[in-house]
Amino acid sequence: LGRDVNLEDLTAIYDAVVIATGSSIGRKLGIPGEGLPGSLSAAEFVPWYNAHPDFKNLEIPLDCDTAVVIGAGNVAMDVARMLALNPDELDPTDTATHAIAALKKSQIRKVYICARRGSENASFTSPELRELPKLEHTNVIMHKEDIDAAILAAGDEPEKDVKNNLDAMRAIAEAEPTHHERTLEFLFHHVPKEILGFDRVSEIVFSTPKGEKKIPAGLVITAIGYEALPLEGLPYEKGKVLNADGHVSENVYVVGWAKRGPSGVIGTNKSDAAAVMQLLAANLKEPKKSGDINDLLNAHPVITQTHWEAINQAEVSQGEPLGKPRIKFADRDELIEIAGL
Repeated sequence: LGRDVNLEDLTAIYDAVVIATGSSIGRKLGIPGEGLPGSLSAAEFVPWYNAHPDFKNLEIPLDCDTAVVIGAGNVAMDVARMLALNPDELDPTDTATHAIAALKKSQIRKVYICARRGSENASFTSPELRELPKLEHTNVIMHKEDIDAAILAAGDEPEKDVKNNLDAMRAIAEAEPTHHERTLEFLFHHVPKEILGFDRVSEIVFSTPKGEKKIPAGLVITAIGYEALPLEGLPYEKGKVLNADGHVSENVYVVGWAKRGPSGVIGTNKSDAAAVMQLLAANLKEPKKSGDINDLLNAHPVITQTHWEAINQAEVSQGEPLGKPRIKFADRDELIEIAGL
């Protein structure tokens, strides 16, 4: 949508069009230096190592010894873990081949996860936190004073998820120290103020309760949320499609993160989408008789379920001899050829 087919084409032939494109753009910090080479978003880094064709040629500066990940959710933790683990651990996985090759040449040995608030406010989930000590070649550091302060701040009766998180974090903080070559360290109450560097990132400045702090780093990855990708013909504000209870304009509606922003679990979005569908049904008028989507797509290669199954089988077949779930193809032309188009 927006490349092969535009919104105006769809609204002309369909009685209603529902935008359910989610939020795929990384939210910006809005601080000086964010545009320097070496500063990027998890919305770019994660597709890079997951073999998304649009990101396979992304330049990731891994020739530095320190990386900083900004965020306090599972995405931030996934990114930091990918940078901090021994790349040999990726061999049996379906991580993109180009990413594994690049990470095996990485010089990064220290990764910080920096959160703007205390650990009691973190959006990590306890199962993911409990997996961290299982990293065989990485020291995982949380400072006991941070967790003790968070437990105090959470009060006598914290919510279940908060308590589970703090219990998992306290276990990490109280664990016997290890002495591996690679380290993943959590820093709380670190508010990013500026990214410094001349022709690339060289350090990042934080405001902390103890004053200003600079961390030398050659790579900064933000994982602070997502915004909807703007599409021509749709009004946007604060990373969402402008709407009134899901109604955008005439026969256009929006659901999910594109409507609400990047929040809520699947159940939340399902019930919200159901309410939008009720509104859509109530607003339906005389049906249109102006063709269908096939008329628009005749000039483009279209991946159907059958085509996807061919791609899936090819990827699985490539991975099996190597003990991997699959080898992901990251080239769009190659994917179309494998599909038989």
